Amino acid sequence: MEKPKFAVVLAGSGVFDGAEIHEATFTLYAILKNGGEYEIFAPNINQYHVVNHITGEEMNETRNVLIESARIARGNIKDLNDFKVDDFDAIIFPGGFGVAKNLCDFAFNGTDMNVIPQIETVIKDMAIAHKPIGALCISPVLIAKVLDGVELTIGQDADTADAVEKFGANHKKTNHGEVVVDEKYKVATTPCYMLDATVVDIHDGADNVVKSLMELL
Repeated sequence: MEKPKFAVVLAGSGVFDGAEIHEATFTLYAILKNGGEYEIFAPNINQYHVVNHITGEEMNETRNVLIESARIARGNIKDLNDFKVDDFDAIIFPGGFGVAKNLCDFAFNGTDMNVIPQIETVIKDMAIAHKPIGALCISPVLIAKVLDGVELTIGQDADTADAVEKFGANHKKTNHGEVVVDEKYKVATTPCYMLDATVVDIHDGADNVVKSLMELL
């Protein structure tokens, strides 16, 4: 029996301007541990900005999302434009501010946000193909914007929950490691660092989302 194949989409490298590294790493670990395999993708675009992760201040330089994501992928990564739905059984989006700054503009525009075209296309194509979609932390905002009426979670943050409901999503409040599954769209989401979490909590959330996606296959 072939192993289920997951596409993992990253938004850079580093919580404040890219992908959340713990969430990304534990997602990869969970996929392999639960009997799957993965390929990693990122859009070949510039980051919105670069943040000094010690001071929190913006730095006067430009970085590329694909190149930065390659740090986590150890160089084994593809341009998101090369993603083909037929090649994968499921897709998963770890979180991090890069999701809200690079994959969409939720960090700046809130309920008026737009999702970048590559991400919107990938989510829609997976949904049309009835293939499972996972999202951690802030990433469910992408799903909420693209899939009308989807049931999901971003944890307990009232403002973010209100925003995704304004997109038409049905938000469920959750705690550490809990997963909300939308059976219609085959979407599984968990809050991770949207709560005050430890790396153990992040492992549990990623593991439970991957297990839920496996069940939806």
